[in-house]
Amino acid sequence: MFVAVIPVLPPSSRRPWRAVLVALAAVLAWTAAADGAAAASLTVLMGDDMAASSEFVQQLRADQEPGGRFELVRVSPGGASAAQPEAAAPAFAPEPERAANAGVRTRSLRSAAADAPLTMAVGPAAARAAIERPGQEPLVLAMLSRLEYETLKASSPALRRADRRVGVLLRDPAMADQLALVNAVLPQKHRVGVVATPESEPLVRELQRAAQGANPAWDLRVEYVPDARSIASALRLVVPQSDALMVLPDLIGDNQAATLSVLRAGASAGLPVFGASEGLVRSGGLAAAVSTPSQLAQQARQLGQKVASAAGSSGGTGSGSNAPLVEAATPAAVRVNATVARGLGLRLPQERELTDRLAAPR
Repeated sequence: MFVAVIPVLPPSSRRPWRAVLVALAAVLAWTAAADGAAAASLTVLMGDDMAASSEFVQQLRADQEPGGRFELVRVSPGGASAAQPEAAAPAFAPEPERAANAGVRTRSLRSAAADAPLTMAVGPAAARAAIERPGQEPLVLAMLSRLEYETLKASSPALRRADRRVGVLLRDPAMADQLALVNAVLPQKHRVGVVATPESEPLVRELQRAAQGANPAWDLRVEYVPDARSIASALRLVVPQSDALMVLPDLIGDNQAATLSVLRAGASAGLPVFGASEGLVRSGGLAAAVSTPSQLAQQARQLGQKVASAAGSSGGTGSGSNAPLVEAATPAAVRVNATVARGLGLRLPQERELTDRLAAPR
């Protein structure tokens, strides 16, 4: 940052400084133009047309710096081998960008690392295509659930290539944030019940670590079922030993019938149900910590800067395999079902206050 200090002179001495001020203004204008020209190039791979993905991409467009290049690539559900943009152009051909602030990317006097191009994949199909795509530019995989990421990690060795830095932004808040919300709503309770499927093991492990690391620690009761259709017997075991139920963002959380079964079991026993989606709250859950696609787009840009900086400091190469930098979504807001709260006899803080509590350092 350039800072100029101009002394205050008596009237008789000010005239010679006019030329200095004019020159200073020219320098500042040139610096601002150079900063705009150094805006990084962003290539966005989009694998679906879901409303959340579209909102995410729209926010990326809106935040693109003037002078930066923005390219949108449509990826077919088949992944990299079947990647096709709209109108049958060659694979990975960019969609013409019509945003007002899009332009031809130019070089500046800033470092190459600051000006490095970045690729961002939105959703699991785009993520699969992106990690198989040739090139060494930094890569951010966004709008993935924890389980989608774990599946990708297990099936795609290219995710850990030594010559490319990768960041992963999960679309759901961390389990520590979910438990912090339960604590804010039920400060005197510490028993949480969960029904999960075997595929949910990575989420359960994260929840267990968060529960053990809390002060005081949570008493976590987990029952496994073979699939989302077989949860009735597990709920009969979990409910009597719980002060609250939690719906994970997994096969049960993604299954409307299974989620409704958890909500009904909670309502029958007078237990609040927590989760990570506004849909759960609208359907009868008590509260959820949620992240919006627009907020995720802004967090993805910040993660991209971290990844690009790491790539620049290592010269774009490395030895061995690079573990991706994984971040959970930062909760953008807390949603509360006031009707459910009244039915449970709970007096809850306002949504804004609960959101602030989750944002506070712990």
